[in-house]
Amino acid sequence: MINHISELFGRQINSLELSPTIKQNAMVTFRPAIIITKGKIRCARCHAKLKPVEARLPYHHYYCYVCIQMGRMDTRHSLATFPEPNKFPVIESPMSWRGQLTDLQQQCANQIVKIFEKRQRHLLWAVTGAGKTEMLFPAISWAVSQGLRIGIASPRVDVCIELFPRIQSAFKKVSSILLHGKTKQHYQYSQITICTTHQLLRFYHAFDVMVIDEVDVFPFSGNDMLHYAVQNAIKPGGGILYLTATPDDVLMHKIKRKEISVSYLPIRYHGHLLPTVKIVKNQHLKRLVDQGRLPKSILQMINRLVKQKQRFLLFVPRIRDLTLVSSALEKANINCTYLTVYSADPQRLEKVTAMRSQAVDFLITTTILERGVTFPGIDVMVLKADDEVFSASALVQIAGRVGRNSARPTGQVILYCETKSKTIKSCDRQIKEMNRRAREIK
Repeated sequence: MINHISELFGRQINSLELSPTIKQNAMVTFRPAIIITKGKIRCARCHAKLKPVEARLPYHHYYCYVCIQMGRMDTRHSLATFPEPNKFPVIESPMSWRGQLTDLQQQCANQIVKIFEKRQRHLLWAVTGAGKTEMLFPAISWAVSQGLRIGIASPRVDVCIELFPRIQSAFKKVSSILLHGKTKQHYQYSQITICTTHQLLRFYHAFDVMVIDEVDVFPFSGNDMLHYAVQNAIKPGGGILYLTATPDDVLMHKIKRKEISVSYLPIRYHGHLLPTVKIVKNQHLKRLVDQGRLPKSILQMINRLVKQKQRFLLFVPRIRDLTLVSSALEKANINCTYLTVYSADPQRLEKVTAMRSQAVDFLITTTILERGVTFPGIDVMVLKADDEVFSASALVQIAGRVGRNSARPTGQVILYCETKSKTIKSCDRQIKEMNRRAREIK
């Protein structure tokens, strides 16, 4: 139940969640949650067109089955909102981060400030490990000093969880909040909001400037509802910065049509090139994995890395492969400690923490850890890299887990496959192309 009016600033909330006092506030506006015009039904929150047969309730009512995971909306409900007042304290020198950007990072950071100032729509195409988060700091600092409200969103919970403490630490004087489906923190009106893109469905014309990180990744890429959520959450005429290392076809099309501007950062913060991939073909790899076995060469590589205390991630395409690969390791009697992890794993966050604290030698993982999570000094192996699950962008992101730390800016990226697929060739080509661009500016 919302009892304080600030919890409604710039949000769109089911009127049933408001206290009687809030409902009586003259500044609170209400609009139908489900809009019916000329026989067509649309959800006001997520903008989905609803099929009457699927949305029908008794007594001629309808509900939205598309965004129901965010709370039910039906024709008996209203969406309540309060215009964003930007009611924040004046903070002198809001940035507490005292780090140093490289010359190239500083150039990008200056550009982001200008994008925010002019409220533009812009894509920063930066390689994995370029230090995108730190490059945001000057622009966030400027926005806070102007009394603006800032939103930072990503499709992945893991990305948000890793990003939040870094933003908190860099802006200790500024109110901030982390929102995602698993958070237990009670909502509070804050100047900086870090959230999953799904959480943007709860906002309405709230943010003056927004950053959308990992824009090419599921579930944001190609999702009309989440793209609408972004446009609805930003104030009309607000500025949006898109961040990615692997832009999808939609972004490339927008760039070509000059709907958004673009800038590039092809080199990591430490100045080293991206680790290139090593492609290793193994006949009958899929059949062996399906039998709970692994080729001798792969087992030898795993054993070698464990003995060298070289920590790594072992990627597999499907959840069922986690058990199969675990069975193969047990049969091989390799003396190692590891965990398996996937998107719906209830202990996913704890397992990532175990890897980060070096409590295990390695993780066997699906693509859930392809991006947004950093483990310093690791190597990477991908089993069945030619599987259709692995897109070229996914393989680029997986390779990008390696060499992110200046203490160990290199490392191994091994793609095990039966055939050198188009996606593997594309991954190899993209990394080499970014390295070529990087050499030109070094």
